[in-house]
Parts: sequence; structure tokens; C-alpha cells
Amino acid sequence: MQSSFRNYINGRWETGVTTAISENPSDLGSPVGEYARADAAQTDAAIRAASQASAAWAFTTPQRRADVLDQIGSEILARKDELGDLLAREEGKTLAESIGEAARAGNIFKFFAGEALRATGEKFASVRPGIEVDVTREPIGVIGIIAPWNFPLAIPAWKIAPALAYGNTVVFKPAELVPACGWALSEIISRAGLPAGAFNLVNGSGRQVGQAIVDSPLVDGISFTGSQATGAQLLKTAVERGAKVQLEMGGKNPLVVLADADLDQAVECAVQGAFFSTGQRCTASSRLIVESTAYDAFVAKLRERTRALKVGHALGRGIEIGPVASRAQLEQNLGYIEIGRHEGAELVVGGATVECATPGHYMAPALFLGEPQHRIAREEIFGPVAVVIRADDADHALALANDTPYGLCAGVCTRSLKQATHFKRHLQAGMVMVNLPTAGVDYHVPFGGRKASSHGPREQGRYAAEFYTTVKTAYTHA
Repeated sequence: MQSSFRNYINGRWETGVTTAISENPSDLGSPVGEYARADAAQTDAAIRAASQASAAWAFTTPQRRADVLDQIGSEILARKDELGDLLAREEGKTLAESIGEAARAGNIFKFFAGEALRATGEKFASVRPGIEVDVTREPIGVIGIIAPWNFPLAIPAWKIAPALAYGNTVVFKPAELVPACGWALSEIISRAGLPAGAFNLVNGSGRQVGQAIVDSPLVDGISFTGSQATGAQLLKTAVERGAKVQLEMGGKNPLVVLADADLDQAVECAVQGAFFSTGQRCTASSRLIVESTAYDAFVAKLRERTRALKVGHALGRGIEIGPVASRAQLEQNLGYIEIGRHEGAELVVGGATVECATPGHYMAPALFLGEPQHRIAREEIFGPVAVVIRADDADHALALANDTPYGLCAGVCTRSLKQATHFKRHLQAGMVMVNLPTAGVDYHVPFGGRKASSHGPREQGRYAAEFYTTVKTAYTHA
């Protein structure tokens, strides 16, 4: 893998106006490489290229679009170990998780290769004699994709693949923490036979590159994953100029453990959901709401399981928790540890930095016992920090689970089919897990939340067509 990562604009690899270094959070002395940072002018050039290519790509055959996406997916899957190694070094996810993410990205492209061929319409009989009505879906045009750093292969894949499958062109901005992953994915896409301008990669700051995408009248739709504050500002700007918007803005996800749950299973759900991927998942279960009669036993088991987690280099054998992705994120996590203590929550294990063989952003997963009003139980931390909250009974647990401005994902651990059914119906979340970690979703079904977590149509699966296409109704007089 090369160590210099350029932008891809109108079918050509280009340098930027400045350069920056992509850090390796597992080993600060061994950076991943140097990357080119675009400015607003280069971003505008990429947007113009996408606009000029839009009509040609929109009218390609479904077979060609399917072939392009299938080729991309096949190469990603063939190189999943190599891509996983890169992801682990750049983002800090453990190697096993990173390879799994690379495979997921490949499967997403394969899935949407099939969707390109399965595009359907409808024919209606008119209420008027001698008239036929056809309802079809068409691409919306140029899609601006602003992706986060925590899933640097999978999230771009589940945005780029449907955009191309349905005939749109793309301007892709990765997060600045993970330019090498964005480049690696783009390099594969660049060799798949797309016309020049149909896909463009622009690395750089949100202030310049991201804002240029949001502001441009040539960008017809914007798919964004990131913070709630940024998403809210993006929505305001884009809606004012009439762009279509799809936002995923995080969560503060509950995992409810009822008194009848299998506690060993519940502990594994909690550990995987709260701490794997270093807690850096919008679906992480950072609020563990436990029915009173199971509380003490659950806390005792979870404390020991958390204490035993192996923290270390993302490429290390047997490592369960890699480093935090950046110094800024680590400082934010540690700041919340102090906030939790100051507000009276009890830190029962973890929460400190960890020294390893190589210098990195290592942190022991933190487990608090707290109250619903504590900030660590209200605000998204985006790190390996979880708080256990006691519930009086199942009804109280449900009320606590729904007491959040977010609504991305929620889970419940129970042996009762009746309770499982009740919680699936009444949890105010876009996704619900029963006896499973909240973090862990399939690529062929809808992804998205409610309340402050999401805005616009769902991502992934066949529901992606709702965002990446527009509906046309045509009338024909026989």
C-alpha cells in the first residue's frame, strides 16, 4: 500500500493545495502516510465534473451499472485482509473487526450490483378511459457524501454503492482521520469502468470541502453521517436551497436487561455493544438499564468481564479493544470520566489511559454506576464508556430506555417472548435488538433511527432507493 494519498477528480489523481499526515493511533511513531487536502476550488471542480457526467451515467444500462459494482465488490472481498490491515492501522479497530468491515463493504457493493438489475416500476390503470399510468424511479443527480471516521470502509460503501447503482454521480469526502481508507476504496472504484467524473474523491476539512459540497447548487442530494450539531447546520443550509438530505447523527442507545434474562448472555451483549470497536459506534449501547432484582448480579459479572478485556495495538494477537482513534477523542473520553465522577456516578472499573509497547491512544473501558440524569447517561461520548442504571421493573426500564433525545438503536435481554414483543413495539428507536448487542447490523436491511438520531430516508437495503431516486409518474393516451 502506497503512503501518499491523492484526490480523484474527473478521472484523474490530483495533488491538493496542502498536505497532512494520517496518524496510526496504535503507534504514533509509525504514521500511515501523507494525504492531499483539497480546498473549496478543487471541490467545486469535482462537483462540476460529477454534474457533467450525470446525464451519461444516469442513462447507462442496469447491466453496466451492475457490472461496475460487482467488480468493485469482488476486488474488495479479494483484498479484505490487506484493506483490513490498513483500516486497523489508520482507525485503530482490531484486525478481526477491520477485516470484517472490509468484507462488509465488499458485500454491500455486491448487493447493490443486484439492486441495479432489480430496479422496478409500476403500471396503473387510469381512472380515465384510454390512458395508462407508469410510475418509475430515476436518479436524483449529483450526490455529495460526507462520511465519518469510525467505519471508514463500510459507511462510504453503503452510501456510494446505492448512489451509483441507481444512476447518480458522486463526490465523496472521507473524514480527515481516515484518508488512506478513503483513498484505498476510491482507488478500487477508479478502475471499475466508470466514466470520468461519475465518482470523485476530495479529502480535506469540513470547513472547506464539506461546506463547498453543502453549498453547491449542483449537488442534488447530501448523505451525511456525523455529529448532531453538524448535521443540524447542514440540514438548514441544504434545505434552504432545496437539496435532498439524508442524515445519521448518532445515538445514546439503551440495552435493557430484564430480571428473567440469561445474565451471561446479557453481559456479552453489553460488553460487545458498549466496548468493542472501542465504543466508537453510533449504535453502541452506552446506557445499560437493568431491572432491580438482576442489578447486583449483572454488575458483578460485567465488572469482571470488563476488567479482563485486553487493550492494545490493533494488529496485536488476542486484542479485544484497540486504541481510541485520535488524541482529541481520547481527551474527550477522559473528560467525560471526570464529569461522571464529579456528578456522583461510581466508576467501578477502567477509565484510565493504558501504557502499551508502542505509544498510542490507549484507554481501559470504563464502567460507571449512575443515574438517568447524569451527563454520561445523556450525552453521546463516542468512546468505551458505559453507565449502568437501575430500573424498578420492566415498565420503568422501558420508560428509562425511551428517555433520550436520540432514537437510533435499542436492545433488550429477556427470556420472555411476551416482553420481547412488547419492547420491540414500544422502544422508540429505528432498530431494536433482542438478546443481541445493539452494535451489529446486516447490510441488506434498513439502517436508521428516530428523533435526533436520523433525518430523511433510511440507509442500506432496498430502502436506499427512497433517498437515491426520485419518483416520476407518466401518463400516456393510447
